[in-house]
Amino acid sequence: MDKLWAPWRMEYILSDKAEDQGCIFCDKCQPNEDDRRNLVLYRGEHAFILMNLYPYNNGHLMIAPYEHVDSLEKLPLETLTEVMALVQKTVGILRKTMRAEGFNMGVNQGKIAGAGIAEHLHFHIVPRWAGDTNFMPVTGHTKVMVQGLTETYDRLKKAFDEL
Repeated sequence: MDKLWAPWRMEYILSDKAEDQGCIFCDKCQPNEDDRRNLVLYRGEHAFILMNLYPYNNGHLMIAPYEHVDSLEKLPLETLTEVMALVQKTVGILRKTMRAEGFNMGVNQGKIAGAGIAEHLHFHIVPRWAGDTNFMPVTGHTKVMVQGLTETYDRLKKAFDEL
């Protein structure tokens, strides 16, 4: 198997995975934090948008409510409404700024459904392009990321600042 240099993964690999280290979404949504360092692109009234630190594709974003809940049923209607409005706006921004041609979107609710952080509900938006799945992952067992996280953040942040 070939190897692709991905230094941003080392922080995660070496990090303490203790369950008592808190909630990443609750930590990142706190006011007065460094949004660029936390990859937070937008803060709404009930929810916020951030980049996935370990993305499936360039521009992989997440929308999370400020409330620490683990299921859609527990979200107040006004929060659910804002989350879906932010999904709609995010798709438009990704289509415009990154020329995304399609999207995978969804929620993995619960560990059994594949949620990596099951205790805090969050919505994934993964932009897709014709040809973004090619021979590399299939035959080479390697995923190619075409742009760094901070470069993608800077590109997207300008558009989210206009919301």
